[in-house]
Amino acid sequence: MAETKFDLIVLGGGPAGYNAAERAAHGGLKTLVCEERALGGVCLNEGCIPTKTLLYSAKILDYAHHGEAYGVTVTGASIDHAKVVDRKDKVVKTLVSGVGAKMRGAGVTVVNATAKITGKTAAGFTVECGGTTYEAAKILVCTGSEAVVPPIPGLKESYEGGLAVTNREILDIRTLPKRVVVVGGGVIGLEMASYFNSVGSEVTVIEMLDKIAGPTEKEISSILEKNYTKKGVKFILGAKVAAVNGKPNDGVVAYEKDGKTEQIACDLVLVSTGRRARTKGIGLEEVGVQLNRGAIVTDDTCRTSVPGIWAAGDVNGKIMLAHTAYREGEAAVNDMLGKKDKVDYRAIPSVIYTNPEVGTVGETVESAKKAGIEAEEITMSLRYSGRYIAENEGGDGIVKIVYGKEHHEILGVHMIGSYASEIIYGAAAMVAKCQRVADIQKIVFPHPTVCEVIREAMFSIQ
Repeated sequence: MAETKFDLIVLGGGPAGYNAAERAAHGGLKTLVCEERALGGVCLNEGCIPTKTLLYSAKILDYAHHGEAYGVTVTGASIDHAKVVDRKDKVVKTLVSGVGAKMRGAGVTVVNATAKITGKTAAGFTVECGGTTYEAAKILVCTGSEAVVPPIPGLKESYEGGLAVTNREILDIRTLPKRVVVVGGGVIGLEMASYFNSVGSEVTVIEMLDKIAGPTEKEISSILEKNYTKKGVKFILGAKVAAVNGKPNDGVVAYEKDGKTEQIACDLVLVSTGRRARTKGIGLEEVGVQLNRGAIVTDDTCRTSVPGIWAAGDVNGKIMLAHTAYREGEAAVNDMLGKKDKVDYRAIPSVIYTNPEVGTVGETVESAKKAGIEAEEITMSLRYSGRYIAENEGGDGIVKIVYGKEHHEILGVHMIGSYASEIIYGAAAMVAKCQRVADIQKIVFPHPTVCEVIREAMFSIQ
């Protein structure tokens, strides 16, 4: 008979869940993970990893098409989208298998079924999963998030008919659409716009705000928009989608802008208007867990309003990024084990994997001002880096340092350009450790690298 009593039950096997489960098991907690689909969650199966696999193929194609500026001519370069999807599937399968091996190696029990908290007991809680009732003293909710499909006239029918897709379905299409309309100019929308633009689709992005990339610093956002406008992506900003109608390869998107209604013909519509926490149907109401706008309310140790229940990852609605989920899961487990820990939300880096890449962490001057912090900034072109010039013909990348006016502590770093995704972690450490400009001036940066520009910028601060 299968064991039904555990120290910890984790609802969800995504980045927060599987990482926390491994940490908990190594910390001596007998752990069960309930995952209704595949281990790895949205990030590994429908988000971070599959999209980056597609984007890397697109980057190779871009290199082939634009090699003349570097003295390299490639004739007849093309992409086989179906093969790109096949490789994506292979990458995902390999990594999902690796997560499964991690769980087995740590002694974590995994049940592939939907889970629901069913009540409290004297010793903790009961959870029903796959027809079996399990008991545990502690619960960690890591059920993640799902794509929002807004109530736009015709969108539901278009989604059901295959004209409209979310981040989940778009990764499995095997034929390239000629005309793609992306509804929403956030990270997901921009990364997919980047891919389809590179592989030859005609791409239009419709965004309600007057800028792309959501909370990204304004100048960085503007440079990214200019780069993709040059590549042929059409941006319609300050516009509201009014209707979506049609079928695959024969659709129409209507939008309102400046008091006028216009239409765009399209073959595929990507809906990327945000994500919401997945909290329905998992029994939170059975035990009284507090929600705010559908997300679980947590503190910086990931405790919920109910003692014995923690929540980590997208389900708490704080910063919906996989690396945030990893850290939150770790903090939650450490709290369970009596180890002092908390999540520092000031220093969570964010990356947009377009070409050029965007990497940001910490405050902008505007956000600092709203928080009552006196801050200043300095902007430096990446062309101060010899490596950047060598590898980027005509590149317009920048790095922007935000620092405290009085003490010169590093409050934020924002950059657009090559290797931004790999450089930004160092900037996150600067923000997390409250390092000052003088501290960074004494750090030796390798040469020639793009990251040297950060140090160069520090010496320009008076």
